[in-house]
This record gives sequence, C-alpha cells and structure tokens, in this order.
Amino acid sequence: MAVGNDDTLGGYFAEHKRPPAFEGSDGASYSVEMYCDDDPISPGRYGAAILFVRWSAKGEEPIGHLETEYIAFGSSSAEARAALEDITLHDVKHRLDELIQNKKDINW
Repeated sequence: MAVGNDDTLGGYFAEHKRPPAFEGSDGASYSVEMYCDDDPISPGRYGAAILFVRWSAKGEEPIGHLETEYIAFGSSSAEARAALEDITLHDVKHRLDELIQNKKDINW
C-alpha cells in the first residue's frame, strides 16, 4: 500500500485516520471496515472481507451491515489484510452497490 494514496482502502485509512464512507445505491450511508481472519480458513490460507456498516437516516446509530465474501487472501492474517488494503475505493463502492442490489428485499 502506498502511503498517501487515498484511492485505495488501506491508503484512505492511513491518510485520513478513519474509515471511508459511501452513499449506497439505496440512498443509505455506509462506513467501511476490514475483516481479517485470526485463524486460517485452511492450512496457511487466511481470508479478508469488507464489512459495510449501514447507518440510520440521521447517522446516529448503526442499523445493520452487509459484508462481502472473502475477497483477499494471504498466508497470514497480515498478508490477507495487506491484499485487502490494495483494493481501490472505486472497487469498494462497486462491491457495496452489488451487495445492495442482491439484498434489495432486505428489511432494515
């Protein structure tokens, strides 16, 4: 991850010291967190995913979340996280909108 490159997930966290946030295609506000396995999913293989926290209309409290499947992998938790940190924010937003589209019948 390039320090100061806030076009990537890890770069944004490093540059702004806070998680990125997006307006989803459903009009709701979401903040982004990274999830990395502490235990391997198979010997020597750790997974990492993105967790999108959905906020209430006034932004006062979380009211749900969506999460990707594992989208980055490594031989350690740190390696999986580093791979996840390299994902562009454009890709993160695209993944959020795909999850919303696939969960459009969800009742928050």
